[in-house]
Amino acid sequence: MTETLAYIKESLKDLYPPSEISSLVRLIMERVSNIQPHHFLFCKDKILPEAEKNRIHEIVERLKEMEPIQYILGTADFYSLQFEVNPSVLIPRPETEELVEQVIIDNEGKKIKILDIGTGSGCIAVTLRKHLKQASIIATDISTEALDTARRNAKRNNATITFIQTDILNPEKAEMDIPFILDVIVSNPPYIKEEEKIDMERNVLDYEPHIALFVPDNDPLLYYWHIAHFGKKKLRRNGRLYFEINAAYGSMVVEMLEEEGYKDIELIQDLSGKDRIVKARK
Repeated sequence: MTETLAYIKESLKDLYPPSEISSLVRLIMERVSNIQPHHFLFCKDKILPEAEKNRIHEIVERLKEMEPIQYILGTADFYSLQFEVNPSVLIPRPETEELVEQVIIDNEGKKIKILDIGTGSGCIAVTLRKHLKQASIIATDISTEALDTARRNAKRNNATITFIQTDILNPEKAEMDIPFILDVIVSNPPYIKEEEKIDMERNVLDYEPHIALFVPDNDPLLYYWHIAHFGKKKLRRNGRLYFEINAAYGSMVVEMLEEEGYKDIELIQDLSGKDRIVKARK
């Protein structure tokens, strides 16, 4: 096994920082050979089967093309749950766990109806369903492939969720497709401007779905405005709205919500100190 570990590290040393290589080694050995990091020393003389060596070689070759390890392995962890991921959905991020945490803290124990707009893998909707036992969860996306993935993730995690395909940028259609009065709307919508592509890493730009990432340069609040406008019609009085945001546009999102008539608006920083969550009441 020592030889295999050295092969992984040597193959990736010019492409990834040392800390990331250590994480990749851990993930590969756990998933392919079922060897935990604290057993590496004890297993150093273990001879891996040829099938495992071939699988590790395949993974390393794909990593050399900067393909995300989560897509290669087919899963990602989020809020202590495991989700299927593929190129039709974004890979869940730690910042989104903070968004989910905020929704859970504010709504624990309440019998409410929650809508997740742009559900992708379903990580937000499924996690909320697991932690808010009395809540009814509805999840929407424009992508049929994403919704298929989200449905599988709901089944994988034993979460009962209503899935609806709709386009939040088409207000009349969205209002017809979602015929509910809601207590909470939560969304992590596309918020990266097209002009920011130049600064993005290849593993994101070349592999993750652009429809879930980017907004026009001249309209960075496109999705936020449509969701806020939808919320004015569909949220109950004092219903809550939660957004994950681009750190550069926190004050703009707050101002837009004020103009739309929302109240009790809060701009919340993530663990890195960046503006990341906005919440408000109707």
